[in-house]
Amino acid sequence: MNAQGQTIRILIAEDDCTSRAMLSAILVKNGYEVIETINGAEALSALQLPDAPRLAIIDRVMPEMDGLEVIRRLRSDPPAQPHHLIILTSMGAKGDIIAGLDAGANDYLTKPFDPGELRARIEVGRRLVETQGALVESQAMLAAKVQELRLALEQIKTLRGIVPICANCKKIRNDEGYWQQVEIYVRDHTEAEFTHGICPECIQTLYPALCSADDDADKTPKKD
Repeated sequence: MNAQGQTIRILIAEDDCTSRAMLSAILVKNGYEVIETINGAEALSALQLPDAPRLAIIDRVMPEMDGLEVIRRLRSDPPAQPHHLIILTSMGAKGDIIAGLDAGANDYLTKPFDPGELRARIEVGRRLVETQGALVESQAMLAAKVQELRLALEQIKTLRGIVPICANCKKIRNDEGYWQQVEIYVRDHTEAEFTHGICPECIQTLYPALCSADDDADKTPKKD
């Protein structure tokens, strides 16, 4: 079981019934839920299911598909939360162990296996799987929060609904009930930037003398 009291599932891929029974008995005794498969093809199918166990002990030599090929295929199309794979072999030569690790195994166990070593290696795998799962979950939660924040910012920067505006001075009432100049309200609720100028109508209202001077200049006779 993990720290939350949940039973951890583990798959065994072993064609030898004696070895398979021993592995299963040790793992069940230590609180694991065991799924047994008897050849490589069956193991690969079980590990490709959406709810597949994250831990697996895979025998190197099996009918239909050997353990190295099972591991290679799993690693060629890894799920979001990858498996922790332990290669089981009676071949103690370093070259065989290296071949298993090169194929993508996370760890190895040689036959005849020691029950204490088996428990220790499985425990390491369990901790790694739980850490990876927590990391993936945290990343998903972070991505969701970022998306929520992005949508919130987009809504803040978009004018929506009815905007109360004074029919005379054109000030706008904000969400707190205060009246603001229209450019201030638009600035705070959009991503627009302002450049200031004066339209011709306002020039006539604010600077009538300037307009009169321009009119006089237009009426002055021009010399040939």
